[in-house]
Amino acid sequence: MVSNETTTDRLIDKRPSAESLLAKQELAEHARLRVYLGAAPGVGKTYQMLEEAHLLKRQGVDIVIGLIEPHGRADTEMLIGDLERVPLRRTEYRGVTLEEMDVDAVIARKPSIALVDELAHTNVPGSKNRKRYDDVLEILDAGIPVITAFNVQHIESLNDAIARITGVRVRETIPDYFLRRADEVVNVDVSVDTLRTRLRQGKIYTVEKIEQALANFFRKGNLSALRELALRQVAEDQAAKAHDYREREGLEQAAIPEKVMVCVSSRGTAKKLLRTGSRIAGRLASDWYAVYVETPREELGRINPEDHSRLMENFRFAEELGAKVIKLKGRRVADSLIDFARREGVTHVVFGQPARSRWNILLRGSVINRFLSEVRDATVQVVPLGDAGA
Repeated sequence: MVSNETTTDRLIDKRPSAESLLAKQELAEHARLRVYLGAAPGVGKTYQMLEEAHLLKRQGVDIVIGLIEPHGRADTEMLIGDLERVPLRRTEYRGVTLEEMDVDAVIARKPSIALVDELAHTNVPGSKNRKRYDDVLEILDAGIPVITAFNVQHIESLNDAIARITGVRVRETIPDYFLRRADEVVNVDVSVDTLRTRLRQGKIYTVEKIEQALANFFRKGNLSALRELALRQVAEDQAAKAHDYREREGLEQAAIPEKVMVCVSSRGTAKKLLRTGSRIAGRLASDWYAVYVETPREELGRINPEDHSRLMENFRFAEELGAKVIKLKGRRVADSLIDFARREGVTHVVFGQPARSRWNILLRGSVINRFLSEVRDATVQVVPLGDAGA
């Protein structure tokens, strides 16, 4: 039999916390964001957005096009039809007149919903915002819901995986926090054969680009892998939203909350490590940290200026991916990392491993080996970095 005190305690434990109540209020107030996600160009993301726009318009919703990229596709142009388009802003750049979405005009128009295509696009230098996703965030902040679209290869934390799969390093990326901001992520999917048929029919690229695309990015193996990544991304998004819902409603979560730590040094870029950490945290719907240990020889005034500049860039990148940046001070890097991992209950750790000779490891020791010997209850992932400065 359960005592009254225990029953009361359990009821109190299940009540939503102040933080969860605030989160529910913010969720109710914020402008909604829907993302159509695709595995590759040509799957039909823009087409799906426009079909939805016409349906909403017939239902009496005040919906406008902030920007749509038809890419010369006749069926896309036809589908735009009588949907209202907010006039684009024209900008002179290096003697050429270019058109961009006019964010201020969209906000001034105050529609019920705005459609914005090609989210990963980089705006013309001199524009109000650097990236189109920044434009969308500004529109959302103004209280206007947005429907948008992009392909899975543009997700920042997948950048290394996409380069391995396709042999192409995608330069225009979208930070993972943008996808986490979305209220709904819809996967627009077609079979590999259907997509390649669309390409051959000239529905994706112009005729002169078709054969090159079929032999490179649109190879069957590439498209199959990209489809799998898109499906996983949507599944992970649903898992994260389910986690957030349970948290807001005061429902029980997993018994042991997962925490991810990425170990960042001052030497070289940490982007590969941080993308790996972001992916792990995304799968587990967990908190994660980018942790740097400042030793006496790396204190401000002693650290090499180039190393300090790269470190600051790594911190900025970590925050863009959604990490909490932690700066520790200690004489021994391994000791500080071990103490932090134990104190915070870290369950997953990501280390970078530059190429080092066995003689070098014997002389200077290995932070990774020391950590493994001391922390037995955390999963450790070692990411090869190629060389000591990577």
